[in-house]
Amino acid sequence: MSFPAGQPRSNEPQTQPGPRPMSQDVYNALLSRFISSDVEPGSKITIDALARELDVSHTPIREALGRLEMNGLVVRQLNAGYRIASKMTREQFENLVEIRLALEPLAARRAAERADPDELDALNSLANRMMEIDEVDGQAAYAMFAQEDSEFHDRIAAASKNELVRDALARLGVHVRLFRLIHRARILTDALAEHQAILDAVKSADPDAASYHMRRHILRSADRFRESFDAE
Repeated sequence: MSFPAGQPRSNEPQTQPGPRPMSQDVYNALLSRFISSDVEPGSKITIDALARELDVSHTPIREALGRLEMNGLVVRQLNAGYRIASKMTREQFENLVEIRLALEPLAARRAAERADPDELDALNSLANRMMEIDEVDGQAAYAMFAQEDSEFHDRIAAASKNELVRDALARLGVHVRLFRLIHRARILTDALAEHQAILDAVKSADPDAASYHMRRHILRSADRFRESFDAE
């Protein structure tokens, strides 16, 4: 069985070029499935069934589910296994937007002041990968973009050299989960342009512009995702 391609997050162990670990392939396959709006919130996840379907052992399935739990896509219940997470409520969504507006423009400002050449190169490479994903159709591409979007924001936070801000944003588990709310190609296209404006400001060591473009990106992103609540 072939799995969708993907990249590890920046805060996960990086490996030398070579075969991608099976756990990463399994994670990408489950991410693509669980991010789909067709998956019923609260539905039970059967590890045995997933292992048979993907023709893998339980170990990579459990590892992938652990990562997906951190992203807020699945929840683990005592003595009841894993279930698909409930859909984010409007109140939760607005609270997350408020927190992001408080933390991410600051992270972008500090990244513009403190990012080193290696971090800028990594952000450039990531931006190029996201451009390639935007040219691919299908649910797998959408899930891959959600994962790369999460990494982009994490790398900006890492470049800020403020681990408290980075950890706070990571604990929110918001970026990938947001993509369950709505499925529209415009999200990908608009986000790419907004990411590029943030990256250009960081590369230019312009803290004011980096903060401005990050705030603008969060506000515009919120408007796009907010449409899913308005349509209900």
